[in-house]
Amino acid sequence: MKIDLMKSLLVATTAFIALSAPAHAQGVKADYVPVTDEMLANPPAEDWLMFRGAYNNQGYSPLDLINKDTVGQLQLAWAWPMAEAGIQETAPLVHDGVMFLQTNNNIVEALDAKTGDLIWQYRHVLPQLPTSWSYQINQARRQKNSIALYQDKVILTTADAKIVVLNAADGKVAWEKQVLDYNLGYSYTVGPLIADGKIISAISGCSIAGTAGGCYIFAHDVNTGDELWRFNTIDDPDNQAQQDSWGGVPAENRWGGTPWTTGSYDPETKTTFWGIGMPGPYSELIRGSGDGSVLYTNSTLALDIETGKLKWYYQHLPRDNWDLDSPFERILVDQEIDGQTHKLLITVPGKNGIAFGLDRDTGKYLWSKETVVQNVVTGIDPDGTVHINEDLISKAVGEEHLACASVSGGKLWQAGAYSPLTQAYFVPLTEACNTVAPTQTEFTAGNAVGAVKFGPRVLPEGITDAGLLQALSINPTQGDSKWQVRERPSMTSSVLATAGGLVFGGDAAREVKAWDQETGDVVWSQRLNAPIGGYPMTYEIDGEQYLAIPTGYSNSASSISSAFPEIPLPTGSGNSIFVFKLPKAGS
Repeated sequence: MKIDLMKSLLVATTAFIALSAPAHAQGVKADYVPVTDEMLANPPAEDWLMFRGAYNNQGYSPLDLINKDTVGQLQLAWAWPMAEAGIQETAPLVHDGVMFLQTNNNIVEALDAKTGDLIWQYRHVLPQLPTSWSYQINQARRQKNSIALYQDKVILTTADAKIVVLNAADGKVAWEKQVLDYNLGYSYTVGPLIADGKIISAISGCSIAGTAGGCYIFAHDVNTGDELWRFNTIDDPDNQAQQDSWGGVPAENRWGGTPWTTGSYDPETKTTFWGIGMPGPYSELIRGSGDGSVLYTNSTLALDIETGKLKWYYQHLPRDNWDLDSPFERILVDQEIDGQTHKLLITVPGKNGIAFGLDRDTGKYLWSKETVVQNVVTGIDPDGTVHINEDLISKAVGEEHLACASVSGGKLWQAGAYSPLTQAYFVPLTEACNTVAPTQTEFTAGNAVGAVKFGPRVLPEGITDAGLLQALSINPTQGDSKWQVRERPSMTSSVLATAGGLVFGGDAAREVKAWDQETGDVVWSQRLNAPIGGYPMTYEIDGEQYLAIPTGYSNSASSISSAFPEIPLPTGSGNSIFVFKLPKAGS
């Protein structure tokens, strides 16, 4: 159902007029309440303290004022145009009545979460890079969820490979640390995880020519910035099987293995879980790894948070030749069945859209489930061994094959959500294929070593709808389909599950929707200014529940837009935050 827009449009227009003037002076939140370790371990229901709400990455809120009975009454409370154009992948955080936003080019803003008024803004000064370093320059335009909250600080990871710590009250820099050399190509595109007194962060840029031999997950002291440990995702001297898996390629000639998405954390076992991306170059013909599985690419890694040592790994896609990397959200689920607690890690880790259930204490493979059309994996054995379609591996430069899903997914960065209310995992997906052919490429500074040419994204044969929201019923033995909803435009946002029985998310057609968790029925929708993006979230202030929806430019929309030509995409970026709430009683 649609909102009654008379009042909402008036509020929206007023908000944009009020915000059109630049904020010259920064404000101060003088009485800001620090975020404690206890809060991080047990987040208050009214806050949204981290990337996916809690250490378990479930993307679930226990708030239920907005529910199946009330969602149709939502009205626009305020809106905010974000500071910079670029790819919309922001994850708003809320604590003590303040919304913290990190936008492209490492701009951080603090807003009054009730009114949308600017409190302060921090603009990170990025180095001037040569214009020929096109891939590295683009890193600053694809920043994702790149802040964390701890004590009275905001922790930012930057496109020039720094950790910057800001005062939450006024946005001023408390300290900063240069972690790696951005001149080599290293950068941060995802935010840190704060746990056990440590800043756990993961570097990117590992597919840039100058970064051969190392892609890292780090721990730094949260107070001093001192490095405590680092784990190299493509060069592990403690595991000979990992070294052998590269088929004789020495560490100095390895690329890839990027942890593209912020990890999860189990405080009980002091284990942090991270997803790892594809190897580079993308084709084994160019990288020289033969039929090696190229560990730890496309894997889940479980690391001891105190030492950084590997506890276990599981590889979801060995021998990747198609840039179908598997770095996306790892979700932790505890289920009590017949008096026994099952500790699961569930994920749709990669672009081919296959869902996995693992035992998170051991890494044991439990089950898998295909969602979108894919042709790169031919089967998975009961022990979890993944078999690939070797007919799709090019034997010569320029030899072309059609791979499903595409380099744009299938599954991409848009995070799914798990609801303990219905024991279901909701995953935003896109149906797409493209041709892939290896190329002979000169590796140059500031540019990627992909060495692959991708054809246009097209729908799989027999498919007419690009967008898919898949609900999987989760248990320790199987992830069966609970329901699925298909639509013409691609899904362009992450999704949010709530105790109100709803799932929120949106698409390239600018529609934000609420689906019934039990049935998949759309119970509310609203068209906004641009494709729905980033990570929707919810919070509560003074007994009122708010729903925050990011919008803006999305590669997820543009890459497959030819599949729904009747739905025009906006020509501008439109990067904004829209915040809805229920009307007060009697209003």
